[in-house]
Amino acid sequence: MSSFDYRIVEEAAKQSYIKALCDLPPDVRVALHKAHDRETVPTARAIFEAMFKAIDIADQKKTLLCQDTGLPIYKVRVGSRFPWNGAAIKNCLYEGARRATQEFPFRSSSTHTITRVNPQTSVGPGLPVIYWDFVEDSDALDILMVPKGSGSENMSKMQMFYPQHGIKAVKKFILDTVVESAANPCPPGVIGVGLGGTSDLVMRLAKDAICRPVGQRHPDPQIAEMEEELEEAINATGRGPMGLGGDVSCLAVHIEYAYTHITQNPVAVNTQCWPARRARAVILPDGTTTYGY
Repeated sequence: MSSFDYRIVEEAAKQSYIKALCDLPPDVRVALHKAHDRETVPTARAIFEAMFKAIDIADQKKTLLCQDTGLPIYKVRVGSRFPWNGAAIKNCLYEGARRATQEFPFRSSSTHTITRVNPQTSVGPGLPVIYWDFVEDSDALDILMVPKGSGSENMSKMQMFYPQHGIKAVKKFILDTVVESAANPCPPGVIGVGLGGTSDLVMRLAKDAICRPVGQRHPDPQIAEMEEELEEAINATGRGPMGLGGDVSCLAVHIEYAYTHITQNPVAVNTQCWPARRARAVILPDGTTTYGY
């Protein structure tokens, strides 16, 4: 463990943040083109074409897809055979996010919650957000970087239901949340839904849901069926791209769930905007690093 060079993790944290902001994942590109192809409203089709132009410019100039660089979130999966020091990895993620912001450079979106002073580092107390998980029979350190912009994050909502409210109330809450968000989350994006757990866990589940490749169904058939039903219902609202009307109001609905208490039923919604940004770095014990999505 002591021989591992943790500067590799810091560099991966930096590069994955920059990659997430500049390089749209292939599955998101495909989803946007499929959405454009099925869109029948001329204004909505024009909005998609403006998105494609923004993507082309980002690709050609290696620059940002959106000026909102978001709050940095790292989802870290540590393999059981990876020589890890959790405190060292945490420090590397902090430094990597700070260096990405100041060396790329790009606008820091993070600020003191009371004074509103922005140190232009993207880090501070509580930032970057780090979610930890541990994986058996793996020698990899898997870091998924997800920048979360304010337009979509501000539309997050959570509610504690009782079991007697039933699944219809849960679905109505999800649909109402999406409709009330209007154009704010820059639709059409991915609608993440969390079901079950506790009040804090359910919000994390909703955020986990937006990180799945676009349109990848949940392995549980019952959950997958609910994803399809909600996706169809949201697209039937006519909200459309950027909330200006159209056939495509979301690219996908993803649901993650957990068991919960017998007397409660937490539900959370977290939306990702149309450039559903994410980037991945996978590090092996010998320091080999592979970048992807």
